[in-house]
Amino acid sequence: MKVRFNVVRQNQNEAPRVHTYTLDVEESNTILDCLNSIKWEHDGTLAFRKNCRNTICGSCSMRINGRSALACKENVASELARLQKIADSSSAERPTDFIPEITVAPMGNMPVIKDLVVDMTSFWDNLEAVEPYVSTASRAIPEREFLQTPEERSKLDQTGNCILCGACYSECNAREVNPEFVGPHALAKAYRTIADSRDSETENRLEKYNEGTAGVWGCTRCYYCNSVCPMEVAPMDQIGKIKQEILDRKDDQASRSIRHRKVLIDLVKEGGWIDERKFGIEVVGNYFRDVKGLLSLGPLGLRMIARGKFPLFFEPSEGTETVRNLIESVQSLEKSGD
Repeated sequence: MKVRFNVVRQNQNEAPRVHTYTLDVEESNTILDCLNSIKWEHDGTLAFRKNCRNTICGSCSMRINGRSALACKENVASELARLQKIADSSSAERPTDFIPEITVAPMGNMPVIKDLVVDMTSFWDNLEAVEPYVSTASRAIPEREFLQTPEERSKLDQTGNCILCGACYSECNAREVNPEFVGPHALAKAYRTIADSRDSETENRLEKYNEGTAGVWGCTRCYYCNSVCPMEVAPMDQIGKIKQEILDRKDDQASRSIRHRKVLIDLVKEGGWIDERKFGIEVVGNYFRDVKGLLSLGPLGLRMIARGKFPLFFEPSEGTETVRNLIESVQSLEKSGD
């Protein structure tokens, strides 16, 4: 079958341009197979990264039809099927001579070096910033092995599957707007060290990951990192686990981020949904302790009142008791699991 490949090409510090190549391919061909065909048979100047071709090394990560993925994992059939689902929602008719198209572009959140090759310096620097390795003090214990139970080792399985392909980093909205945020890849690796029974720096690590928006509180929970991860590491889930470790150790006066989470849960338990009148005062105003925070709410509060969006009374949602019981059951299970 014929497939048209639109490849976004770019030299460093230049505007991107699209080169189109029409290939005869098999449905089973991977996107990497097709890129190899372009380079070997059509245009030897095309630049992209590759190595193992078996979804092991993570080298060939790029954006395929708008989302980051491994070129060696995705094939023509799966991509065309995904595009067909999108097309089915449209009423536009296709011409009889229609040729399906696949668009390939470099990863996001990293500057382009050439074509599909990006500069991953920030990716590696942010990984190093979380110190993703078992603490030196733990490794230095002499004359004995480090023994782990099967249960302790199993906690490392999911995060241990990360191949550092960069797909999650490429799609991270938080990283796009906040250059201080270390990224989902780094925090997924960070949780691996926290979960490791051999590590002796858990408390210091949690303090570090709790700082500002560079650590876990910089995550906007957009879920893109989970949706594109080719190895099902689920970085956002690992970030959530670190947050829970912090919340278990801190009260609501430790920071606004921690207060935000605790107040949200308390208000939902109380009323089934969030009483916005209390939420701002308790989180931003810190229960009337933070005068500057309270004053910052003034303009927003006045606009809400003027537009009739500030109710005088709060009515709990239906099923509040059920919601409260569910939350308390989950909290009880978490404590018993510890």
